[in-house]
Amino acid sequence: MVPRTPTQKDRFDDLPLDGGRVGAHRAENPRLRGGLVVVWSAVAIVVIVALGIFGTLVATGRVTLFPTPNSAPSAIVTAEPVVDTSSKVTVLNATTQSGLAGAIAQKIVGAGWPADSVTAGDAGSTDFQTTTVFYDDAAAEGAARGLAQVIGGAAVTKSSAYAGLAGGDGSKLLVVVMGADRTTAGATPAG
Repeated sequence: MVPRTPTQKDRFDDLPLDGGRVGAHRAENPRLRGGLVVVWSAVAIVVIVALGIFGTLVATGRVTLFPTPNSAPSAIVTAEPVVDTSSKVTVLNATTQSGLAGAIAQKIVGAGWPADSVTAGDAGSTDFQTTTVFYDDAAAEGAARGLAQVIGGAAVTKSSAYAGLAGGDGSKLLVVVMGADRTTAGATPAG
């Protein structure tokens, strides 16, 4: 293409100038901001990855979008109290008041347990707060609750902490640990 001199005429010189547009107009080339493009790209990647992770968790069942609420709290099923005098009973005094285990052991023997099935002694500590009847087999829960009633009320807990005291003869073992609530300074006197 040959450049045009100012005196040469071309086809655009003959167009009417009645206020209309004349010639080819081009918009200015906008400057691209490279940093802004990088930021938007990073935001888009983070959003897509987060949606992918969340979608995977929902699809695999690890996240539930609309969990169904529990209609009612489940009741804790406890065994009915049964006075089972065939159980062996160990009474441990875990307080600073001496003679407490012996007195409770006598009360248990008075309720029908054979004297050779009930033993009394001191616990390894003297800071136990609540008198508790421990049992280690689920089948002994009713007997533990019955023993708790015989001694005038106590907490009942399943635990294998005292399983070594059973002697290995297969009989049920109930362990009564006397707490500070049964001392003369405690809230509930024995008996």
